[in-house]
Amino acid sequence: VDARVIAATNRDLGKAVQEREFRKDLYYRLNIFPITIAPLRERMEDIPLLVQSFVKEFSNRMGKQIEKISSDSITALQQYHWPGNIRELRNIVERAMIINKGKVLRIQMPEAGDSDAFLPENMDDLQRNHILKVLEKCRWRVSGSRGAAKLLGMNAGTLRFRMKKLNIQREQRFH
Repeated sequence: VDARVIAATNRDLGKAVQEREFRKDLYYRLNIFPITIAPLRERMEDIPLLVQSFVKEFSNRMGKQIEKISSDSITALQQYHWPGNIRELRNIVERAMIINKGKVLRIQMPEAGDSDAFLPENMDDLQRNHILKVLEKCRWRVSGSRGAAKLLGMNAGTLRFRMKKLNIQREQRFH
């Protein structure tokens, strides 16, 4: 079998290998020809072309005829931080295409509070923060009827394993 594998990630796999979070043998198998692309927020000049491409794609699929994209929309898109990167841009354009009436596409940007939902954290960061909040709420009690494991709906051993994996340790306080 002659096969090629194309893989994508937003993680630094070289660093993950050094920190023993990613298998070294798999890294060397995947790291034949790496292509690094800057996040969308660092290449705002690409936004108009990406939007045109998405509009063309959605126009064909939805059977809508868009003749122009409003310049205000392009300006707003280029001023946005794009925590969700190109996927978020594509979703915003798709939403605009769905609700748009007429030949000029006007794109409504997410509200300021909406962008908080797309914080650029990975899953480990999200789990770590949530576990820390629950542990603090339970005064660092892991097991028992008033422990964090019960609140999280998991076995205490599983919680301890996750705490170790995510490097969650109670700070030692000296008085």
